[in-house]
Amino acid sequence: MTHLSDALHRPGAIIRYSDSGGDGPAVVFTHGAGMDHSVFAPQLQAVRATGRRAIVHDLRGHGASLLDDGIRFTAADALEDLAALLDALDLQHPVLVGHSLGGNLSQALVRRHPDRAAGLVVIGATWNAGPLTPAERLALRLAAPMLGLIPAGRLPGLMAKASAVTPAAVAATEAMFRRMPKRTFLDVWRATVSLVDPDPAYRTPVPLGLIRGADDRTGNIATAMPRWAAAEGVTEHVIPHAGHVATFDAPEATTAALLTLV
Repeated sequence: MTHLSDALHRPGAIIRYSDSGGDGPAVVFTHGAGMDHSVFAPQLQAVRATGRRAIVHDLRGHGASLLDDGIRFTAADALEDLAALLDALDLQHPVLVGHSLGGNLSQALVRRHPDRAAGLVVIGATWNAGPLTPAERLALRLAAPMLGLIPAGRLPGLMAKASAVTPAAVAATEAMFRRMPKRTFLDVWRATVSLVDPDPAYRTPVPLGLIRGADDRTGNIATAMPRWAAAEGVTEHVIPHAGHVATFDAPEATTAALLTLV
C-alpha cells in the first residue's frame, strides 16, 4: 500500500493522495466503490518505473480519506473532488485510469471537461454513455434496494465473492468492504448508478483504453464494454482468470495491458 502523504481539504471531506512527482507524463488512478488506492499497487509501481508521474488517491469516505459527520457520499461531490485534485496539482493533461466507480467518474470528467485529460483508461466499469436495454434499466433501478435487503454482516462477503475470483483477491476485497458502513456503501452504489447517462451519439474525445476481467459478472460490464469497444473502434483488453477486480485477480496481466495504454 502506498503511503498517502498529502491531503486535499474539500467541502465535507479530506482527500488523501500521493504524488510521485517528476517531469514525466502524469497518470491519475481512481479506485472503485468500497475499495481504496491499494487496488492499484502493482500498476502504480510499474507506471512509476517507466518515468511517468503517478498520482493515486482515496475517494471521500474510502480508505484514508475522511467524510465529515452527516455528509452523504454523492457522485457530484466525488467528481468535483477529482477535478479539484487535478487543479491542486496543476495537472494539465493527465491520463485518467479508473477502476469500477473510478472508471465511471473518470468518464464523467472527460465528458464534462474534454480538455482536461490526455487519455482515459477504464478498468472493469460500464459505459456511462452506452445504450441500455429495458432489462438493464430495470436492474439499475433495483440494485440498491436489493442490496439494502442484505444484512450488513453478510454484504461485504457476498460482494467480494461477486467481485473477485481468486481466494487472495476475494479476501483482500472483503477486508476493504468491511471497513465501510452499509449506509455509506449503498450511497456509493447509488452514486455509481447515477453516472450512467446514455447518449448514443457521444464518443470519447481522447484516446481510450478498455480493460476487463474475463469473468467479470458485475452489472452489465461483460456486455457493455465489448459494445463500447466496437462503437469507439478500440481494442478491448480481456484479462483471463480475472473477475471485476482484475488488478487483484491477475495483477501481472492487468499491468501489462495498462502499460500499452498510458
